[in-house]
Amino acid sequence: MNTTRILLLALITGFAPFIASAEGKKAPSETPNIVIIMTDDQGYADVGKFGAKGFSTPNLDQMANEGLHFTNWYVPQAVCGASRAGLLTGCYPNRIQMLGAPGPSSRGGISDGELLISEMLRERGYATALFGKWHLGHHQKFLPLQHGFDEYYGLPYSNDMWPYHPGVRHLPMEKRLKRWPHLPMIEGNKIINKEVSPDDQVGLTTSYTEKAVDFITRNRTKPFFLYVAHSMPHVPLFVSEKFKGKSEQGLYGDVIMEIDWSVGQILSALKRFDLADNTLILFTSDNGPWLSYGNHAGSAHPLREGKGTTWEGGQRVPCIVRWPRRIPAGQACHTPAMHIDLFPTIQNIVGGTEPPHQIDGRDITALLTNPGEAKSPHEAYFFYRGDRLEAVRSGKWSLHLNHSYRSLKDQPGNDGIPGPYIQKQTEVTLYDLEKDLSQKRNIAQDYPSVVDRLQGLAKKFDASLRANSRLKGSL
Repeated sequence: MNTTRILLLALITGFAPFIASAEGKKAPSETPNIVIIMTDDQGYADVGKFGAKGFSTPNLDQMANEGLHFTNWYVPQAVCGASRAGLLTGCYPNRIQMLGAPGPSSRGGISDGELLISEMLRERGYATALFGKWHLGHHQKFLPLQHGFDEYYGLPYSNDMWPYHPGVRHLPMEKRLKRWPHLPMIEGNKIINKEVSPDDQVGLTTSYTEKAVDFITRNRTKPFFLYVAHSMPHVPLFVSEKFKGKSEQGLYGDVIMEIDWSVGQILSALKRFDLADNTLILFTSDNGPWLSYGNHAGSAHPLREGKGTTWEGGQRVPCIVRWPRRIPAGQACHTPAMHIDLFPTIQNIVGGTEPPHQIDGRDITALLTNPGEAKSPHEAYFFYRGDRLEAVRSGKWSLHLNHSYRSLKDQPGNDGIPGPYIQKQTEVTLYDLEKDLSQKRNIAQDYPSVVDRLQGLAKKFDASLRANSRLKGSL
């Protein structure tokens, strides 16, 4: 090969990323790192910026001051597994039949046919890792390494799915294990600890954080996607010695303070390697607080109800996004958005591959970069509990269809033991969330045309979703 041809080949190779960009595919070097931090059962009011009491979250508050916080951010379903499925696929969980919260007896998981954020980003040259709770199937074919992640370390499902569950703690261990087998810790595809103990859970938040910082350190010269899915503050609550007894609120506050420390460690690592300006980092929760656990649960104040319901307290969660290169500092977005919107938004930002099938999320880049003026790309969001559509959010309106829901019977539980729920019933009800955030006053009779419009949207969407759902994940 002569010198001219060698030089020509070098030039072509060197300019390949820019050619890809010119063809509509942003080169990895031009695209941001992506970090998603998700907590478990953290309520809307459990961050300082959102009204936390009895504990502080200085790192999250600083992140909000340097970026954007959403006051109307929603989960696709108010339960662990389904919420995570929606976030990673851009789909309502019902579309992909990923409902509920799979446990150790589950035989199913996320389908190979779904395209996850991790897979889309790996195709664009990103290094990918998940540290924390997975909850999309615990058999090997469903684990993260088979779905776009290069690295995985964490629990396959919720940290209460073990022999120390409050429902079986009164039984001998032999009988406990028939209901809840030992909780495994997994690294890659291998179980590295067959029997996670209470002492092990004390270090969960710290170990996830250390893994996250190490991943950033090792991949600082290439684009990366880091998904940190904390097991806390899902009950049972555990906190390391460095935060034990630090909050006025008690153990729950201690746990949130350690999560805030974790966010600070990740932000510090990004800044240390001069990555912070071009890293899109998002913090949120998988659903509202598990209210029956009382002082071991968070708060959704002033929202109605909590986890496991389609009321605002179950569906609306805190969300903070920071990306100095594109997102103006100190902004608030009051336009509704949802976990399902992350996939198409990230896809647009990085020039990723479109899924080969229908998804439900929409690109909300405009809400991130111009939150004061941008409009929602959705006419409405739809809230399901299990397989049943129960509520619709459109603009300022919240319509609840006729459905039952769980609510505390009397007082909540205490110190890790839950209080009882009872079933209540609601008729078709309409709320103006700009005037009635707590959903106390039903104004359906005052706005019959709004009720008719939203009922029509609900009926049309539900029929379409059921007709176009995909292969069952069988959670």
